[in-house]
Amino acid sequence: MGDNVGRNKKRALYLFTGLLIFFGGLLAVGGVGVYNDSEQYITMHIHREPLYPLYLAAFRAVCGEGYLTAAMAGQGILTAVGITALAEYLARRFGLRLWEELLVVALQLLPHLITRYVSALKIFLENSVMSEGLCIPLFTIFVYFLLRMLFEGKGRDAVFALLFAYLLSMTRGQMMTTILLWALLLGIRVILRKKYRMLFMCASAVILVFLLRDLTVHVYNYGVTGYFMGNTYGQVNTLTNVMYACDEEDREVFEEGDLEQAFFDSFYRKAMEQRLNHAYAGDSIDERASYLEENHDVLKFQILEAELSAYYFGLGEVDYYEQSSMSDEMAGKMIKKLLPACFGQWLYDYILLCRNGFVRSIAVVHPLINFAALFLYLLAVCLLLWQMLVKKRFQAAVVMGTALLFIAANVCATSITIMCLSRYMIYGFSLFYIALYLLIREVCENKLLWKICD
Repeated sequence: MGDNVGRNKKRALYLFTGLLIFFGGLLAVGGVGVYNDSEQYITMHIHREPLYPLYLAAFRAVCGEGYLTAAMAGQGILTAVGITALAEYLARRFGLRLWEELLVVALQLLPHLITRYVSALKIFLENSVMSEGLCIPLFTIFVYFLLRMLFEGKGRDAVFALLFAYLLSMTRGQMMTTILLWALLLGIRVILRKKYRMLFMCASAVILVFLLRDLTVHVYNYGVTGYFMGNTYGQVNTLTNVMYACDEEDREVFEEGDLEQAFFDSFYRKAMEQRLNHAYAGDSIDERASYLEENHDVLKFQILEAELSAYYFGLGEVDYYEQSSMSDEMAGKMIKKLLPACFGQWLYDYILLCRNGFVRSIAVVHPLINFAALFLYLLAVCLLLWQMLVKKRFQAAVVMGTALLFIAANVCATSITIMCLSRYMIYGFSLFYIALYLLIREVCENKLLWKICD
């Protein structure tokens, strides 16, 4: 037993050292990546969640001028910690051979290479001043504790999983889905073990974490801006896709001559002039999905944001934070009235965005690859059901179920407000393929190939 523990610790140390060299080499070769969104994190912009700006500010306070390089190195170290921890845990839990553990590590490295060499981003996320550079390792550590919670059933693992879900939600708003995923999976585990009193504790914990998140954001923004307010711009994001789905007659949902109708008329007229409406999207599913993705930001920034900002700044004595809050409030009011009127078209567009999101979670969008992604999802579901319902084996199925639930939640939540870019979807990629391998391994573990590999 002692020899095995010693070997495991050595193997973990070797893996961690190798990963440090890998990420350190990427940073040395590629340097720090500063992009359009980076300035908002550096300046603690009101649109951005608190954790990543605070992360950068901490390095700035300690390291001074070269803080960005140090912060990127920190992202690489944290990523190495997460990958090593998850790989070592799965190796112990499933009895993986060395080459299989290395495969798990390689699958976790793929997203970092995909975003550099395959996706439109062409960047190394861990070297980039973007919240994904911190969010990816936090997500890996969250998954590590989540799986420990499901398999080991220890309270401390549940607490740590929820803590990292909270940190994730403070890094990217879309990651609030991890809090709900934690609650769902823990709730299922509690029900299966007939510990029904624990359901109240789960529900209470989720409510408290959401309240804590809201309070933290307000306190952070008060410290930075002097306004006790939440992050703004989410409603404007959502209104963009709603306006895209509108037709001219939808203006009738507003009272004649009121401000909301005036905004709608201006938005719609300019959108039609620039062909930023579903009517110009084409006929095929691929054309319609790509058209919306290509034009979302143009419609949002050049029309909606520009019009709202100009109006509220024109009132006089309104600073940026007040204007941003007013714009978000107006967008929310318009959504409530417009969405029922254009719901059919909006839902169709939403499904198209989700479709691309599901593909990008495990592949890249391409007419041929789309069918391959669908096949992989069907294969994963069939293997999961086979193992659970027929073979009564649950370990690999639990990992795959966790992966599929997260992917579905992430895709559906992101598609409500914006398009599903690769960097928003990349979180579930490694977990899906690790789970798929574990399922195939479990199904085929007594077959000739596995005996040869052994």
